[in-house]
Amino acid sequence: MKNILVLCTGNSCRSQIAEGYLRHFAGDKATIYSAGIETHGVNPKAIQVMAEDHIDISSHTSNNVDEYMGIPFDYVITVCDNANEACPYFPGKTKRLHQNFPDPAKASGTPEEVLDEFRRVRDLIKVYAADFVQTHLQ
Repeated sequence: MKNILVLCTGNSCRSQIAEGYLRHFAGDKATIYSAGIETHGVNPKAIQVMAEDHIDISSHTSNNVDEYMGIPFDYVITVCDNANEACPYFPGKTKRLHQNFPDPAKASGTPEEVLDEFRRVRDLIKVYAADFVQTHLQ
């Protein structure tokens, strides 16, 4: 069983979405965690767009990366440039991967345009998560 941490700035959108999809695609092949350099709470729009794709992240919590320093991670995936730059050192054979996704929380426009940006980012993360599981957990 692999331990995987998804890390972003606030652990509110991108890392939460990635955690949801990685859990979905990995099944019992990995334990998935998500955290932030800071904690901003789980964004309700992230919960909403994931529910549209039948993934429930409503019980997720926003956690600080420091809470997980004792876990031997096989992979740490940073999903924003800020987290990649601020990512702490994880001892052992932790493999770090980075993929910068746009921050949907910064979207502007009408409520529907903002939700469309959340959906667009969700779909990008879904493809990445499926590919990650196929490449690294098979």
